Amino acid sequence: MATQFIAEIGQNHNGDIELAKQLMQSAKDAGVDFVKFQKRDVEIAVPPDEWDILRETPWGTMPYIDYRKRLEFDTEQYDEIAAAAGKIGILWFASVWDVPSVDFMLDYDPPYMKVPSAKLTDDVLLHYLREIDIPIILSTGMSTLEEIDHAMTLLKPDIVMHCTSTYPAPPEELNLRVIPHFIERYKTEIGYSGHETGLAATIAAVALGATWIERHVTLDRSMWGSDQAASVEPEGLRRLVRYIKTTDRALGTGIKKIEAGEIEPMKRLRGDHGTHTKDG
Repeated sequence: MATQFIAEIGQNHNGDIELAKQLMQSAKDAGVDFVKFQKRDVEIAVPPDEWDILRETPWGTMPYIDYRKRLEFDTEQYDEIAAAAGKIGILWFASVWDVPSVDFMLDYDPPYMKVPSAKLTDDVLLHYLREIDIPIILSTGMSTLEEIDHAMTLLKPDIVMHCTSTYPAPPEELNLRVIPHFIERYKTEIGYSGHETGLAATIAAVALGATWIERHVTLDRSMWGSDQAASVEPEGLRRLVRYIKTTDRALGTGIKKIEAGEIEPMKRLRGDHGTHTKDG
């Protein structure tokens, strides 16, 4: 099957709906299959003892809880995202961080929901997601194999993403050889959610068997935001999608045979000894 590509917008829109739409259009232009956002109930996600911590932001100094709310889209803005996705012609969904966010996203009939790595150990959320009739993607960053096994038992996700939750992740922490191990262990579709800089490791993930790819996207890696440095800009995204499509074609079937382009060289270079025959 062709590798499926998710462009993770996350909160790289910095609370600006017009910037979110630009990122969606950029992803469509690059040829990706899905764009993804992050949905959370901020008052659940942020511990109360962190609410009043002052944070320097592009909008001035403000309590951390106000900063997080500034980044979070509301119903009206998600209605705009849904309308923009229809106009642009791209599918969209979100990572959900809590039960209210699951209910919120259900109103949009998404093709998938994703469990972010940070919530892999949230049994309440996993139980709740298991009861909905939507395919689930599970990300596995900062998790032990035992924790992943437990989540797999509770959730039974449709797709499992290998991931390293370092932003950006250095090559020596990517551990891409986990991908074939996951394929054998979990007998389901395995993908790769990359937070590294550059494109090479993502191509290697496809070569190792990942059938889903997710990369954070941005219009400019120098923009404000914790995920921007680990994101891919529009030109890099176009190249990455093109390279993945080439890799899909190059991987072939795994069955060794003489390819069509080899027949004429074989005749020319081997003459009458092109193939072995058994004496009758």
